[in-house]
Amino acid sequence: MAKTELSRYRVLAGKEALVKEWMAFLQDHLSEVLLTLEQEKMYVEAIFQEELAGVTYLYWFSVQGEGAVDVGDSDFAVDKQHLRYWEACIDSQYGEVLLQTNLTMIPDYLTNMMK
Repeated sequence: MAKTELSRYRVLAGKEALVKEWMAFLQDHLSEVLLTLEQEKMYVEAIFQEELAGVTYLYWFSVQGEGAVDVGDSDFAVDKQHLRYWEACIDSQYGEVLLQTNLTMIPDYLTNMMK
């Protein structure tokens, strides 16, 4: 069964320009990023950004299969750089806010492909 998540993370104050660089890095290395998603059993991953009351937040939406390799265990250089950006930009004091999933709508033929 696929796991569908939407998580929110707060960006450290003053790191907004670095977040822009981070997202550009991921976009510029998209072919490498897509290779890493295979071992993570990540079928869909999207990153959203929002500013509320002067604070920047990043949201990760994902649909992930079972038996995934954690990004922290990856040997891919692009993942190592991604995690360096994460450490520099994400407010660890705020932590992860996992939004409640009310309903996931994925056709059976796609769900069967994710097994």
